[in-house]
Amino acid sequence: MTLAIVTPVALVLGLLAGYLVARRRRHLAGRGAGPVRRILLPFTGTSISRRALDAAVRLAGAEGATLVPAYLAPVPMHLPLDVPIARQCDTAMPLLEAIEQRAIRQEIPVESRIERGRSYRDALRRILAEEDFDRVIISATANDHDGFSSDDIVWLLKRAPAEVLILRPDPHDDRTVSHV
Repeated sequence: MTLAIVTPVALVLGLLAGYLVARRRRHLAGRGAGPVRRILLPFTGTSISRRALDAAVRLAGAEGATLVPAYLAPVPMHLPLDVPIARQCDTAMPLLEAIEQRAIRQEIPVESRIERGRSYRDALRRILAEEDFDRVIISATANDHDGFSSDDIVWLLKRAPAEVLILRPDPHDDRTVSHV
């Protein structure tokens, strides 16, 4: 008599678990099927504005998009473009990891990149030419030497084959995500 009760209950629980797993997989696979599929978040240096990162994560979550944080690494003209860039990788990898962890906690798919170029603009041009993005989110700071210059941002607005969102944190808001 006990076996007659346990078997149907186990069968129902197994079917319910299978249904829930399949539903979760469909949900995750369906992410990115909306109008915005990939959001590029390019950055330079050893930190990124926490407000810009939080905004990118929120937008990716709301739109079911994949977040693509990309560290832009300048390579001097006297070196080949494909030269090993160990110093830049040592800077980029901990920061990319911090960004990934922040996004994954929100169940946002992440595809990190390190893109080389002769300048930040050249690296940005290269990644935009190689991959498709629906949106580019730039964190603008008051100091051109810390990131993108105003000329880089104007260039991006004129040439990017995607929607461009420029975020400028409050000048007194110095909260960042960094690898330190």
